[in-house]
Amino acid sequence: MQHSRTLLAATVAAFALLGAPAIHAETPPDTLIQAWAIDDIISLDPAEIFEFTASEIAANSYEGLVSYDPADVTKIFGKIAESWEVAEDGMSITFKIKPGRTFASGNPITADDVVFSLTRAVKLDKSPAFILGQFGLTPDNVDEMVVKTGEDTVQFKMDKPYAPSLVLYCLTATVGYIVDQKLVMEHEANGDFGYDWLKTNYAGSGPFTIREWRANEAVVMERNANYSGDAPPMARVIYRHIPEGATQRLLLEQGDVDIARSLGAEEIDAVSANPDIKIQQGVKGTIYYMGLNQKNETLAKPEVRQAMKYLVDYQAIADTIMKGKVTVHQAFLPEGFLGALDDNPFSLDVAKAKELLAQAGLPDGFSVTMDTRNTPEITGMAQASQQTAAEAGVKIELIPGDGQQTLTKYRARNHDIYIGVWGPDYQDPHTNADTFARNPDNSDDAAAKPLAWRNAWDIPELSKQVDAAVLEPDPAKRAEMYVALQKEVQETSPFVIMFQQIEVSALRSNVEGFVVGPSFNDNNYAHVTK
Repeated sequence: MQHSRTLLAATVAAFALLGAPAIHAETPPDTLIQAWAIDDIISLDPAEIFEFTASEIAANSYEGLVSYDPADVTKIFGKIAESWEVAEDGMSITFKIKPGRTFASGNPITADDVVFSLTRAVKLDKSPAFILGQFGLTPDNVDEMVVKTGEDTVQFKMDKPYAPSLVLYCLTATVGYIVDQKLVMEHEANGDFGYDWLKTNYAGSGPFTIREWRANEAVVMERNANYSGDAPPMARVIYRHIPEGATQRLLLEQGDVDIARSLGAEEIDAVSANPDIKIQQGVKGTIYYMGLNQKNETLAKPEVRQAMKYLVDYQAIADTIMKGKVTVHQAFLPEGFLGALDDNPFSLDVAKAKELLAQAGLPDGFSVTMDTRNTPEITGMAQASQQTAAEAGVKIELIPGDGQQTLTKYRARNHDIYIGVWGPDYQDPHTNADTFARNPDNSDDAAAKPLAWRNAWDIPELSKQVDAAVLEPDPAKRAEMYVALQKEVQETSPFVIMFQQIEVSALRSNVEGFVVGPSFNDNNYAHVTK
């Protein structure tokens, strides 16, 4: 892929003349150009991808065994799998692989590729590996748990009879995407399963290939000539790293980009009256929250945790900084999920917060730091929370950084407070219960590192309740269990859960077919036309 640098440089340069005002431009008719903040990309390897931007990119360039209709997630269908069968004892699912399909490289997609991809993800044991590991798969046993049982069949074994829908939804996550074994292993070094190479390269079978990624600059994707489905109308898709909403608006109005992905409330209002631009939105499963690190002795006090929940002006932030882009939501399950709790018990109440702080022995407040990704919206939330917290004597020092910096620090449990944005990995309530309410091992070297672990919240009993909910076969009873879990998290957790996202994009009026799904890896542009 060395030759791709010339293409990327030329393509980006063609749209980089931001200093030349008043000249209306048009993007090439066969190229979709998006402006977005893409500084959260850490890796392009599906076994490691765990960030919003990279998840969307992977979903448009890789395929899993199964997928679902973003408009109705209950409709699950095969992608690489032609069909599947659940064992009578519920302890395994056998997948039959579709014949005659190929990777972008031209290599055939086989049962061996499926086994390799899933076992590779478990053995590499990167951040999303727990999605497969929760079924009893470990680096030591995965070779016996994911096996080829015929020329075109793969058996996925489990340690318990989990709900089949849970397993299928988990396999739609990026960690379940199938990679080209032959191509990846040509780049293996020191037994790394091609990891160093795949972090910045591509080995998939989706509608687009990943031509190149330049950190904090651009990602270029190209139509996959060997794609087994309908060929995308666009020859290429370019993501440009434009973190500022005002700059995105300018580029969109001038026609230098086709879609602006992260306009602020003011920019959305401004472009809404432009006949050349249209607004597209969709409710996401994404949750905005603050994580309070329990390694900080002050934040570990139960009264302090609750006090912080009364020091956020939720409605004011939703109505101003995030106008039209979020709704106040204070439970870990997003609206639309089984068992989602529609109850917002917290509002700005400085007097209540002061009372709780006094009970914690902190009548004069305390000082703490907050890590914030330096995007306008997260910065705005942080500054608003800083101001209201100060009314109760809580002095917050903001520590800005780009997406990669703040995430790396957060994942190492080196923060005090972190403003996070969490999207579900799959369309089952366990995806969020498993991260907000389960932490089976709170040690620094734990294998599973969910959000509860990142915030050092040691909850052995709550973890058992999550484990029980995932095995409950009755949907109504299971929903009741998740409601109880959410109420417990609201009352006792170190999470200040604030909002559910409404994703809003502004598009040039000639752009059709862009799909906004419930998760970022459901966003799709394979059928976009201009």
